[in-house]
Amino acid sequence: MSKKVVEVKTLKVGKYVVLDGEASKITSLSTSSPGKHGAAKARLEAVGIFDNQKRSIVKPVDTKIDIPIIDKRVGQVLSIMGSDVQLMDMENYETLELPIPEEIRDQIVEGAEVDYITALGNMKIMRVK
Repeated sequence: MSKKVVEVKTLKVGKYVVLDGEASKITSLSTSSPGKHGAAKARLEAVGIFDNQKRSIVKPVDTKIDIPIIDKRVGQVLSIMGSDVQLMDMENYETLELPIPEEIRDQIVEGAEVDYITALGNMKIMRVK
């Protein structure tokens, strides 16, 4: 579980955050001005990278929040096994089995190179090179 801690006010749309234990990409971020007795609040909406679920939170802007450390890697397709694909990492040559995302199912062929990410123990194929 590789993650780091930052304040909510440093986040931006398009960055990643950990919500409910899942790595999520921020889709909208709005802050309210501080009130007479309260601190400024931030409303954060994000979509899970691996499960595509929408999540939202409201927190004070000076609160600490977890950020996942996302590792982007390149792999080569060794074989296609139904809805899964067997990949070989191009850096350390280990083999992995990952599910094929629906949006790139027709682009994946044996021998092609793909970009995949790892975050919080999960892996996902992002695109075909």
